[in-house]
Amino acid sequence: MAIGAEQAYANLVERSQRIALLGSSAGVLHWDMETYMPSGGAPHRARQVSLISGMTHEMFTAPEMGEWLSTVERSPLVADRESDAAVNVRELRREYDRSVKVPKALVEELSRVTALAHNVWREARRRSDFQAFQPTLERIVELKREQADAIGTGPTRYDALLDGYEPGMTVAEMRRVFDALTAELSPFVERIVASGRTPDRTILRRDYPAEGQAVLGRIVAENIGFDLTSGRIDTSAHPFTISFGPGDTRLTTRYAVHDVGSSLFSVLHEGGHGMYDQGLEPEHYGTPRGEPVSLGIHESQSRMWENFVGRSRSFWEYALPIARGIFPGALSGVSMDAIYWAVNDVRPSFIRVEADEATYNLHVLLRFDLEQRIIGGDLATTDIPAAWNERFAQLLHTTPPDDARGCLQDVHWSGGSFGYFPTYTLGNLYAAQFFAQAQQDLGDLDGMLRRGQFRPLLDWLREKIHRQGMRYRAGDLVRRVTGRPLDHRPLMEHLRTKLSPLYGV
Repeated sequence: MAIGAEQAYANLVERSQRIALLGSSAGVLHWDMETYMPSGGAPHRARQVSLISGMTHEMFTAPEMGEWLSTVERSPLVADRESDAAVNVRELRREYDRSVKVPKALVEELSRVTALAHNVWREARRRSDFQAFQPTLERIVELKREQADAIGTGPTRYDALLDGYEPGMTVAEMRRVFDALTAELSPFVERIVASGRTPDRTILRRDYPAEGQAVLGRIVAENIGFDLTSGRIDTSAHPFTISFGPGDTRLTTRYAVHDVGSSLFSVLHEGGHGMYDQGLEPEHYGTPRGEPVSLGIHESQSRMWENFVGRSRSFWEYALPIARGIFPGALSGVSMDAIYWAVNDVRPSFIRVEADEATYNLHVLLRFDLEQRIIGGDLATTDIPAAWNERFAQLLHTTPPDDARGCLQDVHWSGGSFGYFPTYTLGNLYAAQFFAQAQQDLGDLDGMLRRGQFRPLLDWLREKIHRQGMRYRAGDLVRRVTGRPLDHRPLMEHLRTKLSPLYGV
């Protein structure tokens, strides 16, 4: 029996919310896998996440989902393209059309293999032994190629995977923006390196006990607006953020006794992600209106708090007295000029997550280039270390000394996240445009940050971005918030304004 549009829409929302609850349950399993689960639990955990992935795929791709979508699409419920119903139907249709092309067996196998792969990658990285990870990576790549071929959108396999993280984005568009950025960024970095000027980075390498770092991270996270009554901070091998739903958002960081910046900036970064998740409207949970726009927009929030706020002089005028109180020995006699320059040190480095603000995008470009070749079949997994080192030398003029600081450093490939890396640079680009607009709209934003008043910026982000959910696609959101399309120039202007005085370039 045919049903009306309103009932069909109610069915869509209920199904979407049930799927979200299953997904959040899988999220708890993944969080535990990366924080507390013993390595011996990996095979059983793989079966658990595989089962849930298969269940959610089956629920989402059931024939009635397509029927409900078609019924609502023909109704007045979606006449207003920006209404909640229209947004939900638009995005559910997009995801449904992608998902029905992928066999359930492939979804389950990919979940099972990637769950097992996490421990394999972690041990291989610990031993700096790519060959120990290569067979597992080869299987993941085979499955991702199958997935891309099944989806079949775009001129290349990689387009299909990229679209899963950044809806509507194409390799061609990414290349246009990346090429324009690289053309200005590479010579700018070369001039900085050639200047011969370097800060005293030993300031950040002194003795900073992990207990004190945890205290500092918690203070900063709370002060910038991360709600610890609805979240927590734990440790993991690779910092990440995960939201299980309204009221439960988890951050992780890692501590190195002689690198206070690693934990602090990861807390700022992950805190940006976490505040975005906490800013989504809970009444829309489980539907696109209650979900982030894209990974690029999500990354804009983390990069904004990490770099545009956390590496600003204004932030350190607020934070340095707090840090001195926790680490009086390490920071005794350290001036504001010294700490500001130390956290804005620019030099080629091996680890992406510890790279400076200027060279970071070169790390992403390397991964973007290699991933296209891997998924396209032009680069065998056995040849990844050599290809990685060759491209690294071209972009950053140095060569990683081992696989742990080279092609094994990131967790993403073990999770099958091919197409994810480009969203990091998109996040930097979006962040630059958003932050420039926030400065214009809020007035004396620097003064607010200097006084530890972070709420005006967070409220601005909540209004302009967080509460919108997926109402607009990323490109449309940028235009609406800033009045201009995505452009590399605001990021370059930000970098020049900050770094040119420090390095005399």
